[in-house]
Amino acid sequence: MRILMLVISNVATDTRVMREAAALADAGHAVHVIGKDVSTGYEPPAGVTVSSVGAGSAFRKEGAESLGARRKLPPHLRAARWALLPQHRNSAFASWRTKAARLAAAREFDVVHAHDFNTLPLGAELARQHRVPLVYDTHELWQGRPRVGRPTPWQKRQEARLERAWGARAVSVITVGDGVAEALRAAYGWRHVEVVRNTFPLPEGGPVDPPKAASGAVYAGRIAPFRELEAIAGASELVQPLRVVIAGPADDTYLGSYDAKAAELLGARPVDEVDALLRELGISLVTHSDKWLNHRLAMPNKLFHAVRAGVPVVATDVQELRRVVEQYKLGALYRPGDAASLAAALREVAQNYEVYAAAVRAAAPALSWEADAEVLRGIYDRLAQRGD
Repeated sequence: MRILMLVISNVATDTRVMREAAALADAGHAVHVIGKDVSTGYEPPAGVTVSSVGAGSAFRKEGAESLGARRKLPPHLRAARWALLPQHRNSAFASWRTKAARLAAAREFDVVHAHDFNTLPLGAELARQHRVPLVYDTHELWQGRPRVGRPTPWQKRQEARLERAWGARAVSVITVGDGVAEALRAAYGWRHVEVVRNTFPLPEGGPVDPPKAASGAVYAGRIAPFRELEAIAGASELVQPLRVVIAGPADDTYLGSYDAKAAELLGARPVDEVDALLRELGISLVTHSDKWLNHRLAMPNKLFHAVRAGVPVVATDVQELRRVVEQYKLGALYRPGDAASLAAALREVAQNYEVYAAAVRAAAPALSWEADAEVLRGIYDRLAQRGD
């Protein structure tokens, strides 16, 4: 089939989207992805093509620096950003959908695959116009996610109403974990939700051997609010001589006031380099806040990245994350926001490293992209059969 994927992200760094696209292309489908601000010179996987829509809104011209990219903002600009951020995002999403619709009009497709709620209005409309199936792929519980900026309760209610209606029209709703799937079924009464997790492919040759002992721990992810980075900084002073490293792209406004204490701050780096860093230090920090429902249900990429790298985890003790860590005995849990608890969990994993590392190795096949790709291909096999 000819599959049109819609996503408001730079697909060059969106591992979920491109992993799904590649898996479907490998199964014989032709996949075209319309993304946002895709990196110049990006070469997609074989069988996948990509086009890009530029970002911009009524509040910021395309290519202009965002306020969030500045290290320190004076109080009046912080207040303005807080007040206007919802309108800016709404305007940016609407602008993307208008431009993406023009690109889609020039293409022929048999299925529309809409990634996240912000592409769902366009996905539903294209599916209706072209009389083709719609697949809704929600990477999180949209109504339970953190909302940065001033509260928008009316918009939230409207989005929930529209998501219920549009998702009901989809032939399949895909999401990232059992917790989000259960929440969607309970909230909307959907019975067509399937789980394709944000897992990673196994290394060539199968699961890798971890180091013999841990020399430290790595947080590899975005440096921004609601990721327990304050607890990581506090723990870094309590676990010395274990090293604590924080690596990833940063929200510069947040970073301008962040005190890393004894933790080392590094910039973003490619997946293979993160693998090497994880294996060098031996423990992955899989942390996020429990403030939002979406956090309590989330299955962070960092968890599956750790499994791919073959290293145990120290993870925040929240609902869905706890379920998987305990089921597969992947590491130790700590109380959200508690630096001392995090430090104790780090010491627990370091002291019993070989036991936890062996459990990670045993769990790797079940928690791999090879397993999840089969679920995704099965969804499209049924769609293809329906169209015969």
